[in-house]
Amino acid sequence: MARPLRLEYEGAAYHVTARGNERGKVFFTKADYRKFKEYLREGQAKFGFILHGYLFYRIAVTSAL
Repeated sequence: MARPLRLEYEGAAYHVTARGNERGKVFFTKADYRKFKEYLREGQAKFGFILHGYLFYRIAVTSAL
């Protein structure tokens, strides 16, 4: 079953995420990060959205045991 359509309206703020399959990696090299930023710029030019900020992060967890 498909998910319901998102409600969209002018002036709304949206939180957008990018994840790989099964929460896997999306970016493997520095070039991948640069390409993604290029896609963001192209999207802004095409659709005119305001990008308030973005964050690339990696989470590393180690056991305390």
